[in-house]
Formats: sequence, structure tokens, C-alpha cells
Amino acid sequence: MRFSFHSYFNSQTLASLKSILNIFFSFLSKINPMARNPPSNNPPPFDPSEPSNPISYPLKTLEELESRAYFNSFHLPFNKASVKLPSNELPKRPRLLVCHDMAGGYLDDKWIQGGNNPDAYAIWHWYLIDVFVYFSHSLVTLPPPCWTNTAHKHGVKVLGTFIMEWDEGKLLANKLLSSTNSAQMYAERLSELAAALGFDGWLVNMEVSVDVRQIPNLKEFVSHLTESMHSLVPGSLVIWYDSVTIDGDLSWQDQLNEKNKPFFDISDGIFVNYTWRENYPKQSAEVAGDRKFDVYMGIDVFGRNTYGGGQWTTNLALDVIKKDNVSAAIFAPGWVYETKQLPDFQTAQNRWWALVERSWHVSQNYPLTLPFYSNFDQGHGYHLAVEGKKISETPWNNISSQSFQVKSNGSSLLGLSLEFTSAIGEQKSVLVASSGDSLLTMTRFVRHFDNVIMPHRVTKLETEPSWVIQESSIAMEGYMLTKIHAVCYMLRPEVHKSESQGKTMVFSPEKYHAVLGHLAIDSRTLNSDFPPSTSWLVDSNFIKWSSGAHGSRKLNIKLVWKSKDGKTHLFPKYYIYVKKQPSISIAEPNGSLQLVQEYLGVAEVEAFYVSDLVVPSGTSSVKFIIQVCSLDGAFQKLEESPSLDLDVQGL
Repeated sequence: MRFSFHSYFNSQTLASLKSILNIFFSFLSKINPMARNPPSNNPPPFDPSEPSNPISYPLKTLEELESRAYFNSFHLPFNKASVKLPSNELPKRPRLLVCHDMAGGYLDDKWIQGGNNPDAYAIWHWYLIDVFVYFSHSLVTLPPPCWTNTAHKHGVKVLGTFIMEWDEGKLLANKLLSSTNSAQMYAERLSELAAALGFDGWLVNMEVSVDVRQIPNLKEFVSHLTESMHSLVPGSLVIWYDSVTIDGDLSWQDQLNEKNKPFFDISDGIFVNYTWRENYPKQSAEVAGDRKFDVYMGIDVFGRNTYGGGQWTTNLALDVIKKDNVSAAIFAPGWVYETKQLPDFQTAQNRWWALVERSWHVSQNYPLTLPFYSNFDQGHGYHLAVEGKKISETPWNNISSQSFQVKSNGSSLLGLSLEFTSAIGEQKSVLVASSGDSLLTMTRFVRHFDNVIMPHRVTKLETEPSWVIQESSIAMEGYMLTKIHAVCYMLRPEVHKSESQGKTMVFSPEKYHAVLGHLAIDSRTLNSDFPPSTSWLVDSNFIKWSSGAHGSRKLNIKLVWKSKDGKTHLFPKYYIYVKKQPSISIAEPNGSLQLVQEYLGVAEVEAFYVSDLVVPSGTSSVKFIIQVCSLDGAFQKLEESPSLDLDVQGL
């Protein structure tokens, strides 16, 4: 039997069509009882209280916010940022705010323990940014901790987004602003979330019209949110988006004026809509007075009616903003990624941010404290190595793993230029050079530096012969290290001659390229002192077994660990491994078997969720190892690391 339906019907025939479909399914159900409710391959609805791979997710209803439902989520402890800001103060200069708005948010970055897409979107030009906003169109957008960790590492504040838009937003606004108590309560709920998860405030985007009688409650919401954030998170920010006016109209002003200044006055700044005209930044600065740096003029990188056209001419808007001495807010830099700019994302990303840098110049200088460590990771890769040894061949992404960047182009050697300052202001410069012809290096650089230091030890790794460890030491008693620069140079530069107007011109190539393993600078010898394994408590508060193929089983387990002395140790991350111990009967004839640990992932907090670990038939025990990494990049030896043994025999 064949049924044919045609789709030219209108709303008046919809009820009839529904009746026909009901009759149709009723007929089919008599033939096949499964027809009306066919089996579905769709997963069950997301239940945040149930254990699963940790993810970041937004809140979509005021009920979730009001009830503090998020604090009962299985995912809460994983979503807490582990890196603190080195400084709470905003600089007294024009600032750069970046609002990420990447394809709706919560994509590869939602996987807290990392994903498997080595080409996932990321930003690594943090030295240009002062404030980063994680944006989506959900009611309460909570920044994934990977963004907060990396931004904080580079001294950048991170804001979530509170947004109400369209018809649904109008209904939500009516509830939010129904009373002074309601406005204060929701403000306090938002502040609690930011404080608990470790980010630095909110972008408030009320993109709906509001009854003018509700404006006092709206002002109370913004004011109370700002005050409660400042109380719970010193140095935090609440930034108002240029949308609804003091009259309740949804009318983007594209500048700071009397229509939106009342909200600016009770918050930490305003994100001005991006369709402004050339004289608007100057006019906004005049209205803001001594708070002109709290005015962030919007620029839409997609170019939707934005000044200068966005895209590859985003710098035109930045030039105007910088000239008028206010701040800038770049919206949707993910345009480079979303539109697949050629030739590839890495190249296009660096090219686009270079335009920003030429216009805006470097904003952040880091590190601010010692120890300093960088492995120059951009948060993605095709394999993973620890101290030069590969531990995983699986492609991966994890923005939390980003480290400080050093950038150079072309074939080169790379040294470090260090500047030291004494208590009386005397300065000395030192070049920590790469290995090579020491006499030639000294001759070339002795007039540029007070001292040139050559490596005292150069080691090639047997496991990774393409990598070299260069160790140098320097003693500067009475001096403080105040500046670090990378110096890219060629030991014997190629010299090219060119005849021009009868003259011989000599020049060297300008392009250099360097690939580094890691760099660490500390005020002490880099021999990290790790607590012994016996000083840790390692446990599990969730274990679930399920059947696998060929007699195997699958294990889901949440590992948690903490120091027995209750002290908080400053360890930035932990690498998680597993060893599976076969029973003696299937081991070597003498009962011995050399086990190889399997890398599972990295944790930024003292918890890790293992999902669907295959445990072969005949396995007697499973050992989980938590390898501790210190701030200077050193790793605890696996045999000395804390661990958890799980006896699986007989289960």
C-alpha cells in the first residue's frame, strides 16, 4: 500500500491534515504496533545531574537560574576555572574587548577534558586583548573553563553573557523586572555563578523593549549585579550593551548619549552597537568624561553595516577608535574560521590579528610573576609528548593547554634577551644564545649586550632526535629580571648583493622560523619538589560497569584526589594514565609482565571522568595514575605519582 502526500496546504487545512495523519498512524498500528512509536537512535535528553563526559553548557530558563539548579550538576566541579588572574586592575588606556560569538558557542570547546578535533577554533593572540566575552544566544552563557584558564594566564578578564531577545526574551524580561526583589534576586544568582566558576563578570544584553514603568527595576538589576559582582569577585566587570534605552525602547544608539548613559553610570562600561559613524567615538568620549576608556565601540567582523566594513578592513574602525582615545569591542573574530579564509585557518588567523596589532599595538605584557614556563602550545595537536616522549598519537584540542607564545618566521636560531635592573636603577642586558659557533656569536652580539651566555649543556633526546634541550645558567646578584624578549637570528646569514645605480647593496634575508620545545625561567633551580604519592588521597565517587565486545567490559569512573594535609598546592594540571593488569594465568610464564601505561587525558582540576574504558576479559586490576605537573613545566615521575588501584577480578 502506497500513500502520497503533497505539500501545498495552508494553515486552514493543518487541522485536517493532522486528522488524516492520526487515522493513517492508527491504521498502521493495527498492522504493526511499533509503527506509531518507531525506535529512535536519538540519545535521551541531557540530564546534568547524571554522570557523563564533563561538558560546559548554558542556562536557558529563569527557573534554572532561580533554583540554583546548576549547583546540583554533575558537571559543576569540572567547570570551575583553575587559573587566577595575576592582576585585578584594568589599565588606564584604550582597551580591546573581544566578544567571541563563534557559530553559536559550545562547540569543540564544550568538552572540558578536551576533544579530538586538532583543527578546532581557538584564539592565541591574547597579548592584544584586555577583556574576553563568551557569547551565545542562550539566556545565561557560562564561559567554558578552557577560555577562562587561558585568558587568565595571559592577564585577560573573562565575562559571561546574560541576554534577552525576541518574543521569548520579552516574556523573560517581564518576569525579571516584575519587582525590585526579583531584579535583585536574579542579579545575586548571576553573581554566585561567576564567583563559583571563577570568571570575571557579565555582558548584559537586554535586546527587548521594556515597559517604561519597569525601567527602575531594570536599573536596580544592573546596579545590584554590579555591586554584588564587585563584592564577590574584586576587579570584576558588568558591561551594558547598547540596546534598550532609558525610555524602554529597543533603539540602538551607536554611541554613548543621554538615552543609555544612565545604565553606563551604574555599570563598569558600555558595549556600543557596531553601526556607529566616524564622529561617534569622539562624541562618546566627551559624554563619558574621565570614564572614556569604559566606552567600548563595537566592530562586527562579519561587516554587517559596521564602520570600515569589518573582515579584512577591521583595522579601519580600530584606527578611528584609537585616535579618539576610547576602547574597542571586536565582535565575532571567528569570522576567519567560519568563512574558511584562505589558505588555511592558522595562516589567515595570524594575518587577521596582525592587522589588529598594527592598528591597536600590544596591550598585554606577561608573565607578571615567576616561575615562567611555556611550551608554546596553541591548544591543539596531532599527537602529545611529555618531556620529548610521545604518550599519545591521537589528535586533540584543549584551549586550557594553551601556553605563552613566541612567534618568528624563517630558518633561524633563537636566543633570549634578558634585561636586569638593580635596586638603584642600573640596567644590564644579557643574551642567552643558542648553541653553535660561540666565537662567532660572541663577536656578533658583544656590542649589543653586556654579556652573552652560551649553553653549558646541549642534549639530543634519544626518543625524539629532532628535539634539542639547551641549558644555560646565569647569576645576577642584586638584580631583578625585568624584561624578556626572543631574539631570532642566523649564525651565518646568507648575504645577497644587488646592483643599484652603480652601487653594490648588501642585505640579509628577513624571514626566520623557529620551533621550540619548552622554555622555563625561574628564580630557583628547576628541580620541582613534588609531594610523595602517600601524601595524596585518591578515590572515586562514581563507578559504573557495562558489557563490551568479546567478553570485555566498559568502565565509567570519576576519579577525585586531594592532599591529605588539606593544603592547596599550585599544580596547573594533571596527566591521567591507566595500567591494566592481566591475571597471572595469561601473563608471561614466570608470572611477570611489563605493563605499559595508557594515556587517558589531562585534568585542570582535581577530578577526571573516565568514559567507556575497555577492560579486556581476564584483567585482574586496573591502576589509574595521576601524574602531577608543576608550574615550571616539570612532571612527577610516574612511579612516584599518586594512583588508585581498582580490583576488578570477580566483578
